[in-house]
Amino acid sequence: MRGSGGPGDGPRRRHASMDQQQGPPEPRPAGPATHPQPKEGTLWGFFAILSLLAGLATGTLRTPHCNETLDAAPTPRSTATASLSVEDGVEAPLTAGWSQLYGDNATTGGPGTAELAEDLLLRAERSPPGASKAKKTVWKSSRGTRGRNCHIRNLMVKALHQLYYDPNIENKNLAQKWLMQAQVSPQAWHFSWLLLHMDKVPEIQYFGASALHIKISRYWNDIPADQYESLKSQLFTHITRFASGSKIVLTRLCVALASLALSMMPEAWPCAVADMVRVFQAEDSNVDGRARCLALLELLTVLPEEFQTSRLPQYRKGQVRSVLAQECGSVFPLLEQLLQQRDSPGFIKQKVLKCFSSWVQLEIPLMDCENLIQAAFTSLQDPELFDTAVEAVVNAISQPDAQRYVNTLLKLIPPVLGLQEQLRQAVQSGDMETSHGICRIAVALGENHSRALLDQVEHWQSFLALVNMIMFCTGIPGHYPVNETTSSLTLTFWYTLQDDILSFEPDKQAVYQQVYRPVYFQLVDVLLHKAQFPSDEEYGFWSSDEKEQFRIYRVDISDTLMYVYEMLGAELLSSLYDKLGRLLTNTEQPSTWQHTEALLYGFQSIAETIDVNYSDVVPGLIGLIPRISISNVQLADTVMFTIGSLSEWLADHPVMINNVLPLVLQALGNPELSISSVSTLKKICRECKYDLPPYAANIVAVSQEVLMKQIHKTSQCMWLMQALGFLLSALQVEEILKNLHSLITPYIQQLEKLADETPNPSNRLAIIHILGLLSNLFTTLDISHHDDDHESTEVKKLPVQQGPNPVVVVLQQVFQLIQKVLSKWLNDAQVVESVCAIFEKSVKTLLDDFAPMVPQLCEMLGQMYSTIPQVSAIELTRQLVHIFAHEPAHFPPIKALFLLVTSVTLTLFQQGPRDHPDIVDSFMQLLAQALKRKPDLFLCSNLDVKAVFQCGVLSLKFPEAPTVKASCGFFTELLPRCGEIAPVGQVVHENGKALLQAVLEGIGGQASRSLMDHFAEILFALNKHCFSLLSVWIKEAMQQDGFPSARVTPEQKENFSQQILSRERVNKRRVKEMVKEFTLLCRGLHGTEYTADY
Repeated sequence: MRGSGGPGDGPRRRHASMDQQQGPPEPRPAGPATHPQPKEGTLWGFFAILSLLAGLATGTLRTPHCNETLDAAPTPRSTATASLSVEDGVEAPLTAGWSQLYGDNATTGGPGTAELAEDLLLRAERSPPGASKAKKTVWKSSRGTRGRNCHIRNLMVKALHQLYYDPNIENKNLAQKWLMQAQVSPQAWHFSWLLLHMDKVPEIQYFGASALHIKISRYWNDIPADQYESLKSQLFTHITRFASGSKIVLTRLCVALASLALSMMPEAWPCAVADMVRVFQAEDSNVDGRARCLALLELLTVLPEEFQTSRLPQYRKGQVRSVLAQECGSVFPLLEQLLQQRDSPGFIKQKVLKCFSSWVQLEIPLMDCENLIQAAFTSLQDPELFDTAVEAVVNAISQPDAQRYVNTLLKLIPPVLGLQEQLRQAVQSGDMETSHGICRIAVALGENHSRALLDQVEHWQSFLALVNMIMFCTGIPGHYPVNETTSSLTLTFWYTLQDDILSFEPDKQAVYQQVYRPVYFQLVDVLLHKAQFPSDEEYGFWSSDEKEQFRIYRVDISDTLMYVYEMLGAELLSSLYDKLGRLLTNTEQPSTWQHTEALLYGFQSIAETIDVNYSDVVPGLIGLIPRISISNVQLADTVMFTIGSLSEWLADHPVMINNVLPLVLQALGNPELSISSVSTLKKICRECKYDLPPYAANIVAVSQEVLMKQIHKTSQCMWLMQALGFLLSALQVEEILKNLHSLITPYIQQLEKLADETPNPSNRLAIIHILGLLSNLFTTLDISHHDDDHESTEVKKLPVQQGPNPVVVVLQQVFQLIQKVLSKWLNDAQVVESVCAIFEKSVKTLLDDFAPMVPQLCEMLGQMYSTIPQVSAIELTRQLVHIFAHEPAHFPPIKALFLLVTSVTLTLFQQGPRDHPDIVDSFMQLLAQALKRKPDLFLCSNLDVKAVFQCGVLSLKFPEAPTVKASCGFFTELLPRCGEIAPVGQVVHENGKALLQAVLEGIGGQASRSLMDHFAEILFALNKHCFSLLSVWIKEAMQQDGFPSARVTPEQKENFSQQILSRERVNKRRVKEMVKEFTLLCRGLHGTEYTADY
């Protein structure tokens, strides 16, 4: 609630909402009762919205003269000395906005409000420059001109009422816009005090207090130094007045005074905190002591919070932080006194703990906080103070600087351990909040300071006791997240402790390993127990959200087990295997499936990321898996994932494949095991493909059956096709063709039928699905083994296949069918993309083996792109250029396709390319690829190199960053060809200045700063290949006024030009640094904190 407030945040009362009324609000009697009094409980919703809108106002809205006045002479301190008395009028934008909202004849019980605003504006315009008084009060409300003050106040009140209660949404939006402008206008110094009158409802007062805070925090320079004390006094007065009033308004006023104090520290107000304490401790007959105490505590609480979010310059932040840290001597004794007083009510103690929690985040030395931390521990016994005390202790312990105070940290271990009995009672009674809070404290101490506490060898037993307390929290009874939410807090601690132990030198590490290895074995048991599923009946009652949280929790446990392996090593796997073996072979005491599943899950967690190929327990595990009685989906899933995690081990031990493959194939037919079974089969086919030929027929048959039954979702069908592609890659060509025929014939027949039908949404999805199956199959079907990981294993390396590639054979057979599909679906980008994906994935997989398809594919692509230009066609063209353009046999069709795509795209540029940034992006990448692989394409007489160059220059000005990046890539490939390709050299000579102009415009602020390195690449290339021309062009360009930015001076432009042309031009890194520095100057950001890391 302490963020900036804004006009639109005000509440709408439940009993007086106007949204559902058809007419205006009912008239109400004049006087204070004119403003409806909302119930106190409804105000929080109002002010949450108010804070949001105020944040928008301060962060995004700018009025043309929000820090100017209408009658003050333009002096160096004109904004600071300007008067905001009512005679100075209302800002013109506000006047215009008000007229638009209410019309020129709207009244508020007096002269027309719009007329009043215009009158005030005219009076300001008539005032000659310098006519203002020598010293005018910026912030203080004028006590004269009471009638005018009344009308100004009414303007604001009416706008707020319009915002809150008018059923017309357009009126609400206009009122909100006007109020947001008003809040950041100079007049806010004046009307904010008027809105704080006690006869106003809290939402009106809140807006006034928020406006004050915004002006003080954002426009501090408006206030002359000689008025600081008066403003401070007024804020103290209003805080005292509201001490017994609305707490929300009180908080906003405290935030305003806190912002004032931060701006004045340390020079103008060196003892700010001490003065605050003194002022509120002074006797005041009008306000009772308890109210003054609460107001002081609120002020002291928001002061550090305002510091954390303030926009003070970095050097000022350091000064103010230091002053505040010293001022804690005025705060902490007061807080200790209030906590120790027996007659202090609970809500006072709660405010004290919140205040302490706020102050410790200023990096106060931990030893200075010791007494209050102990008092907070005592407060943990009070249920009303428990949550606040937990927050205070955790914040104090978690400060990064706290690790320097080891003695104080050691003193904190006993009170933390003293909470164990309270923790046990909370667990037994099901008090999740209390157990959660105590766990947070223990984990905060252990996680943040484990290294410092481990170093205290003489205190090893007390730290071990703390570790065991955290272990209890990890293993807290119940299932996460239904019965407990505490155990997840502890997982990061175990990472940290292990890292700290393993970071010691070998001798010391060995000592700690001896102590903590048993602890980590216990941790494994605890984590596996926590990972167990509940009973089927209980799990059935869990919501989908609870099931998802439990899934994520198990993933976190899996990550922790994988990490623990680093400390425990192979002994961990042996331990898991022994437990699983005893579990499965003990017939006297049958175990639950949950226990078996958890142990397998532990194996899987480690085997997925750790190389277990040399483990002596894996053969035994593979032998145990078939003995598992699978009667549950969760257990079956884990069995599948465990087998998948051992696929690399199976590749080295193929004799064991037959032990697990039947389980996987059986699971394929179960839709509930879709993800686990298909992903496991894919891993086995990828890793063990050379050992699968004996099983190939069975795998293909089972896969084909489940595909035709359509029991899997689309993504799993695609994975299954990829698995079959891996499998078929290891077979002989005849076997591949035979299996391909049986596998894809049903889909080809279905596609032929769909091609004859009239296009509609249902057959569109079917076509895309079939094309997707084919493309995923061809992605992994590689008989040449281009991505073979087993090159060194001669036994498994297959001989090079002779004759046409089976994929090419299939593609040639279905080519006409694909053309037929395209003829009807050419307007559908997704169908076209699916068609192109088949050929693109095939090209990437087959490489040179795809050669027989090049001529007809180039012809089809040309027809496609000529009819309807689409990105997928350009991408496929780029792949063909990359792989085949350098081969003489394939150059003619590639050249013809390249020229056609270029011609069509140039026509698109003439028609207006802004609607097709994706096509422009891909086209620029195609041009760059052509220059890399076959520059001779730019020697073609049919290629308009000048038009291509101009399109590239135009593309540099696109707002889409990827398009600009691609265009820069094109020019960095083009410019080095100036000397070897005559048409390119001529075009650069004639049009290079336009390129430089576009680059400088981008650097000057027209392009994202993230693109500056790419523009620097172009400058580097120009320097290297066209230096004499660049030196002339850059001089001519920089002579233009306001180019490339009005923010840079002629001297800065000249300096940049000389740097670019200096000897350092050959250093690409330096050129990039020059460009970055110059773009900051052009954007007015040079030297600002905003760009410190740029």
